[in-house]
Amino acid sequence: MKKVLEQDFVLANGVRIPKLGFGTWQIPEGEIAYQSVLFALKHGYRHIDTAHAYENEKSVGKAIRDSAIPREEIFVTTKLPSHIKDYEGAKNHLAQSLANLDIGYIDLYLIHAPWPWSNIGQDCRAGNGEVWRYFEEAYEAGLVRSIGVSNFNVADLENIFAHAKIRPMVNQIAYFIGYTEDDITKFCQDNNVLVEGYSPLATGRILNNPEIQKMADKYRVTLPQLCIRYLLEHNVLPLPKSTHENYIIENSQLDFKILAQDLAYLDQLHDTVTKWN
Repeated sequence: MKKVLEQDFVLANGVRIPKLGFGTWQIPEGEIAYQSVLFALKHGYRHIDTAHAYENEKSVGKAIRDSAIPREEIFVTTKLPSHIKDYEGAKNHLAQSLANLDIGYIDLYLIHAPWPWSNIGQDCRAGNGEVWRYFEEAYEAGLVRSIGVSNFNVADLENIFAHAKIRPMVNQIAYFIGYTEDDITKFCQDNNVLVEGYSPLATGRILNNPEIQKMADKYRVTLPQLCIRYLLEHNVLPLPKSTHENYIIENSQLDFKILAQDLAYLDQLHDTVTKWN
């Protein structure tokens, strides 16, 4: 069987996306982001996730160009800032991201959130419709190979579905043991929308959980490895992040299975794992 780093999911449009991504949220622009992405590519990752809002697209793009790996072998995601809710704004920001990355095209372009981070919950249904109209045009023009959303709930997705010629292919959400957003996940999977899970380690807050550590010990893996594998067992694409080469390597060593009874045990840990919000 292929190793996880060699496996893919297939999006609704037939585009293959590597089953494990390397996240770059909270990795600062410059040498740290550059070296982290180079480490990931050196050790077999072929899926890099960034965003305009992370302010590290230039370093990510430089690492990809300097890696000597053919462009078509690397899957790159970036995102439109959450506060951009108009057609022209979407067009201008995609142009900025294309220039920042300087890798020719983007494999997956996402609306970063259904509302501005400064006003969570704001009704932006009309604006998201305008943005999606441009996303469809960018997709049809070949600027991006696939399009999707991030942090969208069921109602947000239904709003896009109601007006879309091309449905979102991905929804990237927070997803980790104890916080799995089951209603959103089921809706997406029922509608052929791939779920990606960011912060599979709950931004580090899960690392000292004794129950999860006990389970990791049973499988003779690290706690992060168990947490990342948990997403794959639910057909969710994990996006672990690290700036340390040894952890980048460890986080990709996921070639084990979690038994059904152990998965069920982890599924019910909601009251014992640090909440996301």
